[in-house]
Amino acid sequence: MSHGKQLTLYTHKSGPNGWRVAYVLEELGLTYESVYLDIPSGEHKRAPYTDINPNGRIPALIDHHNGDFTIWESGAIIVYLIDKYDTAKRISVADEKERYHLLQWLFFQTSGQGPYFGQLFWFMRYHPEKVPSAIERYQKEILRVFSVLDGVLAKAPGGYLVGGKPTVADLSFLPWNDIAIRFGFEGVEGVDIPKQYPALYAWHQRLLEREPVKKLLAVQAKFAQEGA
Repeated sequence: MSHGKQLTLYTHKSGPNGWRVAYVLEELGLTYESVYLDIPSGEHKRAPYTDINPNGRIPALIDHHNGDFTIWESGAIIVYLIDKYDTAKRISVADEKERYHLLQWLFFQTSGQGPYFGQLFWFMRYHPEKVPSAIERYQKEILRVFSVLDGVLAKAPGGYLVGGKPTVADLSFLPWNDIAIRFGFEGVEGVDIPKQYPALYAWHQRLLEREPVKKLLAVQAKFAQEGA
């Protein structure tokens, strides 16, 4: 593979965790190549990819300008990128206490929002048996996360989670929220998100208007049209 680009991102055309890393790469203006793994064929579960990420999940990142440094897990990748490349603090923060708040939200996304959406997606679409109690649990957890975000955002300076400006803390929530808010993910059908969670909805709309986000949303739309 040519290393003309600074970084290589191993991802998937519809995988939310890969897209949240891509948003950060775009926001920082870094040059990168996306390698879209064939998940249905199990490409992510065998070598050579498991030599890069032994956990067999996406995403993973190789930084060719840092000795081919390799890192996986989307939250860890995002922290690496802002620590190394966001010296101007465009989408991160300088204040020590605010930095810990930023990490707090990143951990909340990776331990809360992402897994709840992922488990609901699994039980509604792929689990061989219908398990109503599991579906109900994860539906309620998603709405609980929405409530947490909405309550905080309603009082937050600038309407953003940390530092009164958009940061990786905000961007990390965007992919899964977009599935629910714009595309009516079946787990939250019947929920009037703009009415019930107005601060969250307004926040999400502001994030969608960012040029790096628009660029990648167009790529995702193209993949969707192609049936990826």
